[in-house]
Amino acid sequence: MISYLALLDVCKQINDSARSKKQQRNVSVIQDIDGNNIGDDLPSEYSGSKYTHSIKGTNAKAKANAVQGIPEMIEITVGKHFRENKESKHWRNAMYGWYRYDSRFAIPVYRDDEEVERYNIFHASLIVRYSEDGKLYLYDVIDIKKETSNPIEP
Repeated sequence: MISYLALLDVCKQINDSARSKKQQRNVSVIQDIDGNNIGDDLPSEYSGSKYTHSIKGTNAKAKANAVQGIPEMIEITVGKHFRENKESKHWRNAMYGWYRYDSRFAIPVYRDDEEVERYNIFHASLIVRYSEDGKLYLYDVIDIKKETSNPIEP
């Protein structure tokens, strides 16, 4: 799994990249491109959530590797689904509820000679909190599942 400090560094790079490009990503997911697009709680939730601790094997490795592609995963999200906030512990940070988006990412599988043999494709759900300031913040990536279709050849 990725360490908490490494995840903080990745989030900082994502925010710096968004600021320097002044390019707005998928507007329905990320509203604030001035460095607030990744919530302060993402690193702790991504690396320490109940879901993260419950996954094992391939899916755990996939989540650890997926952090590098979060900006791209955000750009290709589909299927916006709203859910009311039902837990009292989230009333402050997700006052208006949650959105769930579907996304995908690929992880290369290497041969012994270090050439890419194929790509394993994974489905993931991006959890976005709708906070009291009216903005949407990426909160976690969950429900990671390897797609059972044929892997993509390079």
